[in-house]
Amino acid sequence: MTDVPGGRRPLIDTLGIVIDPDLLSLALTHRSYAYENGGTPHNERLEFLGDSVLGQAVTVTLFTRHPELDEGSLAKRRASVVSTVALAEVARRIGLGDHVLLGRGEEQTGGRDKDSILADTTEAIIGATYLSAGQDAATSLVLRLIEPLLADPDRYGAAMDPKTSLQELAARRQATPPEYSIEAEGPDHNRVFTATVRVGEVSATGIGTSKKTAEMAAALEAWHTLSDDD
Repeated sequence: MTDVPGGRRPLIDTLGIVIDPDLLSLALTHRSYAYENGGTPHNERLEFLGDSVLGQAVTVTLFTRHPELDEGSLAKRRASVVSTVALAEVARRIGLGDHVLLGRGEEQTGGRDKDSILADTTEAIIGATYLSAGQDAATSLVLRLIEPLLADPDRYGAAMDPKTSLQELAARRQATPPEYSIEAEGPDHNRVFTATVRVGEVSATGIGTSKKTAEMAAALEAWHTLSDDD
């Protein structure tokens, strides 16, 4: 095993686990980088493994902590915790996007902050941990990473489909249905969208690299605002 490159030491320290440097590099290699560098291996196999480890850890934890929940409720809560949006937030919290190896195209279009890339890389890191340190260490890492998600399941349920969640909440509040407007700025290859949503007296904005992601971000922000009024 070689030493961990200095630039990745903060990530290792944050994760609190020793990962084989070669596996760590593989976990951080997005397919766009691999394709631009002679078809070198990328992280999708590790992502596949990590998804399985993540699912088992979350399932067992929810089953153990919540004997009052039926199968359907457990499944819904698990889905919210392992959703792309939730895992992307985990990745942002640990600064994972700074370490991902991306191709030029993804780099230019904001790939370091794309939910899908961040979530997939998180799963790959879990897979690399499993291979480096075993199942117990990987499960321990998963539980440390997702504890905030387990503590706030409603938030991440809304995060899976914020526009629908906001519409349903507005209906329950007998407020006017959400209305969206959007603005764009920047060159075509690096355009940034800002969406604004209005629900009754509440207004919220969201930013994204596409109209859809910007509207979802705005909807989630408005959902939080309305929910906090309860």
